[in-house]
Amino acid sequence: MKMKAAVVNPKIDGFVEVVEKEIRPLQFNEALVEVEYCGVCHTDLHVAAGDYGQKEGRVLGHEGIGIVKQVADGVKALKVSDRVSIAWMYAACGACEYCNTGRETLCRTVLNAGYTADGGMATHCIVNADYAVKVPDGLDPAQASSITCAGVTTYKGIKVSGIRPGQWLAMYGAGGLGNLGVQYAKKVFGAHVIAIDVNDEKLAFAKECGADLVINVTKEDAAKVMQEKVGGAHAAVVTAVSKAAFNSAIDCVRAGGRVVAVGLPPENMDLSIPRIVLDGIEVVGSLVGTRKDLEEAFQFGAEGLVVPKVQLRSLEETPEIFEEMRQGKITGRMVIDMKKGHSDCCGACSGQH
Repeated sequence: MKMKAAVVNPKIDGFVEVVEKEIRPLQFNEALVEVEYCGVCHTDLHVAAGDYGQKEGRVLGHEGIGIVKQVADGVKALKVSDRVSIAWMYAACGACEYCNTGRETLCRTVLNAGYTADGGMATHCIVNADYAVKVPDGLDPAQASSITCAGVTTYKGIKVSGIRPGQWLAMYGAGGLGNLGVQYAKKVFGAHVIAIDVNDEKLAFAKECGADLVINVTKEDAAKVMQEKVGGAHAAVVTAVSKAAFNSAIDCVRAGGRVVAVGLPPENMDLSIPRIVLDGIEVVGSLVGTRKDLEEAFQFGAEGLVVPKVQLRSLEETPEIFEEMRQGKITGRMVIDMKKGHSDCCGACSGQH
């Protein structure tokens, strides 16, 4: 049985190619998922470019949603016809101190979809049945794909920030992650939200989604504006892939504030030790989210509190999407619809759509 998949090309230069691959036999506790949708994340671009190590031939994608078509021996968590996620949290050991204390994303032997395990940017994907999270009824699967990574990442980051209703939260970056972060912060956590970005179009959309204040850092000093207008943010979540954003976040929070690092720029951030010590500033990293976090993030989407903005594209357009992402042209989330352009499919799905 064959599938079509977007993989890291041999040059590992940030571009991808769509190829035909054999689907291997299932192993114990695995399930075969027929993928419906898979979102495209900036992390996919990093993997394709070899920024985290060379991954030639790796099937990309960790924002997948699909239907279980087959289960192997040992599977108890899923059944055929379940709609499930193919998330960055592909599998962990289940026995270490991190797995046993609700911090499974820190497991030292974790597998990540689209990075250290083949992901969901394909017509089919094999998953570990214990780590594929069920999608609740009422949640559109295309929108669920964005929650699978961007949604749960910002949702968890906001949880880590400790923000409380009525407090001010600064969301650095108003793109695919930040926009969902604005919605979770405003509509789930009851915070006042400040969106910060370099793009007026993204800021306008953040405003539509509930941001109380928007700041374009090419026109204003974001930290200064926040200190003057609200006395500083109680917390900041940084999704922007920018050293300048992290430095601004440190300056924007009030005494006792917490900065949550989510984005992954390659540089080091600047930390004023007197500022950190004298004002009691906390800086903490937040890595995606656990299966439980994803379950919660999905549910808020199903209840209509968070609505991802998605644009559907075909699998064959994946190389173009990566180039658009490289050039910073994408607002919201690009989602690959595996049924789009389905007449060109390799036949693996037997015309079931």
